Amino acid sequence: MTQRTSSRFTIDKAVFFPALILLFGAIVMVLTLPEKGSNPFAGLQAVIVDTASWFYVLIVTLIAVIVVYLALSRYGDIKLGPDHAEPAYSYISWFAMLFSAGIGIGMMFYGIAEPVMHFLAPPNGPGGTPAAATEAIQISYFHWGFNAWAIYAIVALILAYFAYRHELPLTLRSAFYPLIGERIYGPIGASVDVFAVICTTCGISVSLGLGVLQINTGFNYLFGLPIDVWVQVGLIFATMALATVSVVLGLDTGIKRLSEINIVLAMLLLLLILLTGPTALLLAGTLQNFGAYVAGLVPRTLDMYVYEPTDWFGGWTIFYWGWWISWAPFVGVFVARISRGRTIREFLIGVTLVPTLFICLWMGVLGGSALELITNQGFEELGTGVQENPAVGLFRFLEYLPATEVLSVISLMMIVIFFVTSADSGAMVLNMLSAKGVDNTPALQRTLWTMVIAMAASLLLLGGGLQALQTATIASALPFAIAMLGAFWGFGKAIVADGAKRQAHSIHAPPVMAAEGWRDRLRLLLDYPDDQTVQTFQRNTVQAAMQSFASELAERGVEARVVAEEDALSVRIEVSHGEEVDFTYEVRASQHALPDASIGVAEGNAQAESFFRAEVHLAEGGQDYDVMGWSQEQIIVDILNQYEDHLHFLHTVRE
Repeated sequence: MTQRTSSRFTIDKAVFFPALILLFGAIVMVLTLPEKGSNPFAGLQAVIVDTASWFYVLIVTLIAVIVVYLALSRYGDIKLGPDHAEPAYSYISWFAMLFSAGIGIGMMFYGIAEPVMHFLAPPNGPGGTPAAATEAIQISYFHWGFNAWAIYAIVALILAYFAYRHELPLTLRSAFYPLIGERIYGPIGASVDVFAVICTTCGISVSLGLGVLQINTGFNYLFGLPIDVWVQVGLIFATMALATVSVVLGLDTGIKRLSEINIVLAMLLLLLILLTGPTALLLAGTLQNFGAYVAGLVPRTLDMYVYEPTDWFGGWTIFYWGWWISWAPFVGVFVARISRGRTIREFLIGVTLVPTLFICLWMGVLGGSALELITNQGFEELGTGVQENPAVGLFRFLEYLPATEVLSVISLMMIVIFFVTSADSGAMVLNMLSAKGVDNTPALQRTLWTMVIAMAASLLLLGGGLQALQTATIASALPFAIAMLGAFWGFGKAIVADGAKRQAHSIHAPPVMAAEGWRDRLRLLLDYPDDQTVQTFQRNTVQAAMQSFASELAERGVEARVVAEEDALSVRIEVSHGEEVDFTYEVRASQHALPDASIGVAEGNAQAESFFRAEVHLAEGGQDYDVMGWSQEQIIVDILNQYEDHLHFLHTVRE
C-alpha cells in the first residue's frame, strides 16, 4: 500500500519535544556519570531478576496462550481492517520485512555466539559434553523462537486491530483506548507515546552499537580496517547515510527491497554453510533439536530453576524476555504497519510460526556447524574466541569453512543491510509515534530520526554507555509488561464485541432479487453498468430509500442522517446510538474488470475495460454484494435487515 508523501510537517508537539528532551537527558546522565550511572541500572536489573522473574515468565506464558487461542478461535477470521481489505504485500515481502525491524542484527550477532556460549557454560551440568551441545541448540531455539515472536505479535495485533479496524492512530497509545477512551488524545496518551519513543530509540541505539562491532570486525577481516571506536562511529554515520536514502525512498521502495535482498542472501548463506559442512549431521541435528524444542516448550517456558538456583537464568532467559518486551512497542508498530488486510489467524501464524521455523533452521545450521567444529574436529580455540568476544564469533567461525572470503562477504553484506533496515524501520516508527501515527510525512521529517538514532548510538558508543542503557531498556520492560495486562483486557472486550457483531450480521442474508420475475433478475446479473449509470441509480433510488428510512427513524426519536458524496458514488445513512456503537450503511460504487466479452457483455460495452457495482459497506467493511437495479423497497428492506442485526449485536454486548 503506497502512500503519497505529504508536503506538510506533521508533529505531535506533546510527544516530539518531551521525548527528545528526556532521551538526550538520559544519555547525558549515562555519559557524564558512567560509573555511577551504570551501577543503579545494574542494581535495578538484579532486583528485577530476584523479585520479578516469575512475573516475566507469567507474562510470556500468558502471551503465548492468548496467541494460540486467537489463532485457533472463531476470532481468527476477523480482518485487520475493513472486511473487504486486502494485504498490501505478498507473503515473501511480508516475511522478509518481519526481520528488518532489528531482529536481523541480533540473529547475525548471536547465531554462532549463543549456541557456543551455552555449550561451554550451560545452565546446569558440565559444559563441553554431548548433552550440553544438545541443550545449547534447544536453548537458542527457546530464546529466539515462538515466545519472542509471540510478544511482538500480540502487541502488533492490538495496534493493527485498533488502527485498521477502529481507525485509531497507529501509535502505542491506541492499545489503551478500551481502558481510557478519548483520553488517549490527551496527556496520558502522549506520555505513552513518549515512553515508546524513548524505549525505541534506546533499543535501536544498543542494537546498532552491537551491529557496528560486527561490521567493524568484518571489515577488519576482509580489508584490514582497524577495530577502533572512532572507526565504529564513522561506520555508524556511513550506514545511517544509506538508511537515510532508504527512508527517503519510503517503505515500499526502501525497506521492502532491502529486506527482500537480505532474505535471499540469508538463504544463500545457509545453503552454502550447509553444503560445505557435514550436511546430513546438520539436518538431522536441526530436526531432532526442533522436535525436542517443541515437545519441551511448555515446561521450559515455566522452568524458573527454583530448586536449582543459577545466575544463568537471570543473565539469559529473563534478560531476553525483558529485551523482547522492551522492543515490542517498536517492532509492534512496524509489523502492524505492514500487516493491514490480513486476518488475525493469518497474521498470528505468519508472525510467530514462520519466523520461528526460520530461526530454528538458522541456529540449527550455524550453531550446529560451530559445535561440530569444536567437538568433532577439535577446534576448541573457536569456543574460546567466541567467549572472549561474541562480536567476532561469526567471522571466526567462517575461517574454518571453505570459501571463507565468499561467505564473509555475504555475511558482511547481510549485517550492513540489517543495520540499514533496523535504522530506517526505526526512523519510520519514531516518526509515526511523534506524528500521530502518520508516516507519509516529508522526507526531511523522516530523516530527522535517522540522525537522532545515529547521534544517540555514537554518543553511547564513545562514552561506553551501551551496557548501562541496555540494562535500563530491559528494566523498562517491567512497567510496560504491567500496562500490557490492561491492553490485553481492553483488546479482549473489543474483539468479543466484534465477534458478536459478526455473528449478529450472519443471522439475516441480503434479500433475494425475485420480485420482478426471473427474466429481470437474469438481466441484472448480466448487466455491466458504467459509473454514470451507477451515479444515477445512487441519486434516484439509493438516496431516496435512505431518506425514507431516516425519516421513519426520526419520527420514532432516533437520530439519523443521510450523507451523499458530491459525485454520488458513495451514499450512506448514519444512525446514532449515543454511547453505544453507531450504525452505518453505505452503498459505494466499486470498479471491477469486465468478464470475457462472450459472457453477456453488451456490444456497446465490449470495448470497455471495467464496469461498476453498487456494493454495500457497513462500519466493519464491504459485504461483497451488489444492490444495483434493486427497487427502493428492496433497499429499504436490506437496510432494515442490517439494522436489525446491529440492534441484535448491541443487545448481545449489553448482556
